[in-house]
Amino acid sequence: MKHFILMADVISSGKKNQNQLMVDFKDLVHEINQSYKKEILSPMTITLGDEFQGVVKDLGTSVNIILSLEENIIHKKLNFQLRYILYQGQIETPINADMAYEMLGSGLTNARLELNNLKDEKSRFKVLIENKLQNNVLNNIFIIFENINQKWNLESDYELVSNFFKFEDYKIIAKKLYKTRSQIWKRKKTLNIESYNATKNIIRLITEK
Repeated sequence: MKHFILMADVISSGKKNQNQLMVDFKDLVHEINQSYKKEILSPMTITLGDEFQGVVKDLGTSVNIILSLEENIIHKKLNFQLRYILYQGQIETPINADMAYEMLGSGLTNARLELNNLKDEKSRFKVLIENKLQNNVLNNIFIIFENINQKWNLESDYELVSNFFKFEDYKIIAKKLYKTRSQIWKRKKTLNIESYNATKNIIRLITEK
C-alpha cells in the first residue's frame, strides 16, 4: 500500500537564531500534530533539527496540513519559511503511530531525495502523487499560491493578512485595527487576498474525495 508522506525543512535555517528557531519550529509542528491527530498515521516528527517528516491518512488532509502550517507561520509572525515535499509511496515496515522513526520504504527514501533536490529549485512546494490530474493541478496551483504569499512581509503585512484569514469582512478588520475602511479595502487588493483564497479553494476542491 502506498502512503502520503509529508516532509518539510526550514529554508536557510543556518542564518536564523538557532535557539529561537527550534522553539518556534517545535511549537509549530506540535500544534499541527494536535490539530490533525485523528488524520495523521505517523505524527510530524522533527528529524534533523530543521526538518520534519510524517505519514498522513489521505491527500486532502496532507494539503490541509500544508495550508495550516503556512497560515500558522503568519498568525504567529514567525521569521522563517518551509519547503515541502508531498510524496505518495511505499512504506514496507509497520507505520509507527507514535513518531515518524523506525520505518523503512522506497517512499521515505524517495521523498527525502526529492526534498534535497528541491533545494536547487525555486519553488517551495512539490507534489508527487499517483493521480496525474491532481498531481499536475496541485503543482501548478502551488506556484500561484507561492507567488502570492512570498510577497507578504513579516513586519508590514503579517498582522493584516492574519486578520484577513480570520475575518472575511474588511469592515470588521478596519474597526479592529483602527483603520479606515478604504485603507483596509485597498490593502486587501494589493495583498491579493481574494486570489489567495481562490487558490486555497482550488487546492481543497481538487483533493476532495
